Amino acid sequence: MEICAAKLATPRPFTHLPSHLGCSFPKASYFTSIAVSGNPNSFPRKKGSMVVASSAQSPHRATGKNDLLIVGPGVLGRMVSLKWKQDHPGCQIYGQTMTTDHHDELIKIGINPYLIRTKMAHQIPYVIFCAPPSRSADYTADVRSAALNWSGEGSLLFTSSTAAYDCSDNGLCDEMMQDCPIVPIGRSPRTDVLLKAENILLEAGGCVVRLAGLYHSDRGAHTYWLGRGIVDARPDHILNLIHYEDAASLSIAILKTKLRGRTFMGCDNHPLSRQEIMDIVNRSGKFSKKFECFTGTDGPLGKRLNNSKTRAEIGWEPKYTSFANFLGV
Repeated sequence: MEICAAKLATPRPFTHLPSHLGCSFPKASYFTSIAVSGNPNSFPRKKGSMVVASSAQSPHRATGKNDLLIVGPGVLGRMVSLKWKQDHPGCQIYGQTMTTDHHDELIKIGINPYLIRTKMAHQIPYVIFCAPPSRSADYTADVRSAALNWSGEGSLLFTSSTAAYDCSDNGLCDEMMQDCPIVPIGRSPRTDVLLKAENILLEAGGCVVRLAGLYHSDRGAHTYWLGRGIVDARPDHILNLIHYEDAASLSIAILKTKLRGRTFMGCDNHPLSRQEIMDIVNRSGKFSKKFECFTGTDGPLGKRLNNSKTRAEIGWEPKYTSFANFLGV
């Protein structure tokens, strides 16, 4: 294993949580925002830059059999909305978010905006929760609210993280082998909040999909490392990836099954080391910068995920079979 001799100040630690659940590399605000209704008196009071979640009720509107509520319509949620509308013309899409910064954008793309924890006038047949815990004052309350807004007819889905799998030696986590131990509650606050949220949705009859590291051309771990050039982290740490489009198509495929109380895995089945990822970036010729090197020599390793069981049961395959396939390398 070659280690670059150059050293810079230690950067902020990089987490392998999917970016929609709160990664440390720079990104646009995920938790886009919306207003509860046209009545300004129904808006919650601002608390600093945050907006306290509302218990207001949404206006009455007839509910269609394919209507969808997206809690956290950020990058992933918006892709789910677009694909869902293509499959279900005429359906209504609702979005619940934390702040009121981008509600006009949501309206323009056909998402009816509300603040998080708004009690919908009618329960919605399809609900997907893809909001990160990073900006929530009470994540479990947000999750319970989403479950209460579900009619129980279609599907309820929580997008979680493969960080829940307890492996840090680059070992295999294969669904087919049932060899995927879960991080024990109490070990890490970051996984605790996700596992508790998973349990709430599962007990409500919903399903969970644990997503690997989300990316597209200008968003993901590779853009963070590329921006730094030299990163104090182990080059041999294995990561698992899934493109945003594929995460959206997998989520929709799970919603359409109308299954209850199941847990699935979302990844491209092509685990890569940090070094391999950045070698692909450099070879692609699609970025103006060149990554230099990783300088770390210690720290935990990752895991190698295989979601063949999810693919077989759901009948899903990714559009981008690997990171290299996406970049045309």
